[in-house]
Amino acid sequence: MTISRRSFLKLSSAGTVLTTAFGFDVTPVRAQTRRLKIERTTETRSICPYCSVSCSVIIHTLGDKARNVTGSTVVHVEGDPDSPINRGTLCPKGITLKQNIVNDLRLTKVRYRAPGSDQWEEKTWDWAIDRIAHLFKQTRDDKLIERDSQGRVVNALTAVGVIGGCTDSNENNYLMVKLFRAGLGIIPLEQQARI
Repeated sequence: MTISRRSFLKLSSAGTVLTTAFGFDVTPVRAQTRRLKIERTTETRSICPYCSVSCSVIIHTLGDKARNVTGSTVVHVEGDPDSPINRGTLCPKGITLKQNIVNDLRLTKVRYRAPGSDQWEEKTWDWAIDRIAHLFKQTRDDKLIERDSQGRVVNALTAVGVIGGCTDSNENNYLMVKLFRAGLGIIPLEQQARI
């Protein structure tokens, strides 16, 4: 028996009308279907990283709740209905957050290409952090402007820029400004949520 799209829609509509006419409530069935999808998952509340709105999300993962476990995987992402910002809704970019997390093309190791080289090398995180610290110190030592043209102390470093993420809280951004601007003298400092 071949069923066309049109006849399938007619049968579906007729089934819905009959179900409603006889007093069957399909709401529990819909709720049960959703519950089965996320029944054994761990809920983690987070913030969408895409823009400055900072919509709250609930990330459902399967695993044994151990940190850095390889068997843990994201199975569902949804908006947080308790959030006063987005009230459970997500934009088209936010709803694709699962595809950003569970993606074969996502880089999970440090890749480094030396100056003048055409080959990428895998490096450790310790190597990368040490290299960043070394280059930062070298740049600060070479490019720090201690005094302006009139001899006033300015301690300004304009050769390094810092950008914060939109998921940073106001407290994190306050501390970031204190550290980078007051402590290290970095002038180009911005928060991604304002860009």
